[in-house]
Amino acid sequence: MFSNFIVKYRRFSVIVACAALLVSCDRILTPGFETSVQDLRGGAYVLDKDHATLLWKINHLGFSSYIGRFNEFDASLDFDPANVENSSLEVIVNTSSLDVNNAAFADDLRGGSWFNVEAFPQAVFRTTSFVEAIDEDTFVFEGDLTLLGVTAPITLTVNFNGGGRNFLTRRYTLGFSATTSFKRSVYGLDNLVAFGVGDDIDLEIHVEFQESQ
Repeated sequence: MFSNFIVKYRRFSVIVACAALLVSCDRILTPGFETSVQDLRGGAYVLDKDHATLLWKINHLGFSSYIGRFNEFDASLDFDPANVENSSLEVIVNTSSLDVNNAAFADDLRGGSWFNVEAFPQAVFRTTSFVEAIDEDTFVFEGDLTLLGVTAPITLTVNFNGGGRNFLTRRYTLGFSATTSFKRSVYGLDNLVAFGVGDDIDLEIHVEFQESQ
């Protein structure tokens, strides 16, 4: 029994040591990582395109949420942690990069009845004003979305995940997620709305920004 106790104690010690090592490694890999917005670095940031995702969701005849994404987009952030209301964001989406994991249907969606990417190759969002702070890390901004040649206001809810130096790039990095919803018919993207394909589009953005050099 004593030998079994020794074996279990050694295993426990190894587990504790590994856990401590993981914690210390996390601090080494992301030195100075902060989650409080006020402690983050302000300034101009550019998108890390290797760590950026833009998803859209739409109700499909009441059966499910149909999910797609845009694979190519760029963004710039002017961030003021002391006065978040002074921050600004611009996102430019290459609409031909639409991806629904179905090449034939993606081609249909790029056509004139849907996104009409030949005539309107980009969608653009720019913040215009600060709306409110939900909590210390989550903020609502109003902005203009231009899609299919139509510009209309939408609100964007932004949650800051934190910031610190990325050990791979050696650049200070911010991470945040954002969500918004809007009616596609406002932009003339109203194909099949009358037949039960949802009018409301939900967007999710998950991104990392690097300090501009």
